[in-house]
Amino acid sequence: MKKFLHITWIFALMLLLSFMKADFYSSMTKVDYLEASKTLKFTTKLNTAHISDAIKINPNTAGFEAEVKRYVNNNFDLYVNGSSKSLTFTGSQVNGESVWVYFEANGISDISTIRIKNTILLSSFPKQFNLVNIAYKGNQKTMNFQRGKEVNEVSF
Repeated sequence: MKKFLHITWIFALMLLLSFMKADFYSSMTKVDYLEASKTLKFTTKLNTAHISDAIKINPNTAGFEAEVKRYVNNNFDLYVNGSSKSLTFTGSQVNGESVWVYFEANGISDISTIRIKNTILLSSFPKQFNLVNIAYKGNQKTMNFQRGKEVNEVSF
């Protein structure tokens, strides 16, 4: 009987713990190479509350997009074939719990390596995980970023 109560208690505790709020911090970026325009197009999905907390501005205010642009420019660096590439912010869109951020790098004719420094939300959330998926001429590469691993490089 004592063993049964002990097992029941452990099961009840596990059940209660499974309903506790677990914070999950992540961003996902999709990168597509458009050969006709020699452009890398970036689409980043962020949690609205998380980016709002990081930049300290309400997503429903007029200055939100400008702050997101500044934040992304300060926290995302791109190097193609060893050369730094400037990113052009093309817009953002708040859609409920997600913010979609769009930017691009132009004048890229051929890629042998891509190196990215991605520190988006890493200083605000210690458990933040950033994923970047790159599609280039039929090849797919994936990078991940977290505290202590802010820079990643892939070869094509």
